[in-house]
Amino acid sequence: MASGPSSGPCETDRSLGIRSTGIPRVAVTPVGPAPGVVLSAMEAALREAFGLPVLRVAGIDEPPSAFSSPRGQWSSMAFLEALLARVPPGAARLLGVTERDLFVPVLSFVYGQAQLGGKVAVVSLARLRPEFHGLPGAAPVLARRAAAEAVHEVGHTFGLVHCPDRRCPMSLSIDLPDLDGKTATPCAACKVLLEGSREMRRVRTLTEGDRP
Repeated sequence: MASGPSSGPCETDRSLGIRSTGIPRVAVTPVGPAPGVVLSAMEAALREAFGLPVLRVAGIDEPPSAFSSPRGQWSSMAFLEALLARVPPGAARLLGVTERDLFVPVLSFVYGQAQLGGKVAVVSLARLRPEFHGLPGAAPVLARRAAAEAVHEVGHTFGLVHCPDRRCPMSLSIDLPDLDGKTATPCAACKVLLEGSREMRRVRTLTEGDRP
């Protein structure tokens, strides 16, 4: 799911463990606990899909204000706001990963949310887990779903919108059959749009200019 970028300031925090080298990266951070093997699968998918360095940074705390008692869920917008305030130096994008079940007011849940054309995105692992739906846990299933959702949400930050190709990670997922029909590899049309986007050209120019 995509939302418009915030107009608020974007502060950086060196405590997140990324040194500013001038080379744009996609940073991945757990927001609260998140399994390392799943984070690794998401990072590999992001690296492959966007061709940018991907770095895991220190985790951040869950925003307490995000929890909605009436719903028993957590606001994805509050997560985005928390992430926006913690974008590390040198990071072109910051993806947060949470175990919390996320929502926006107009929907019963979201698998994730991103700033469309912005810097931050978040993915929830809660409903990606088979056990959430009363099925036996399956680590490979969780990792595959999380990888596709990571590419989907970060794709929104580069300006990609929902794709009609059901195998493309940028396609809209409203349930698990939709999600399980995806791969983590953008379709040919989305690759063209991605490489032609002003933001990706800017990021790639900075990346290539800083290579020795």
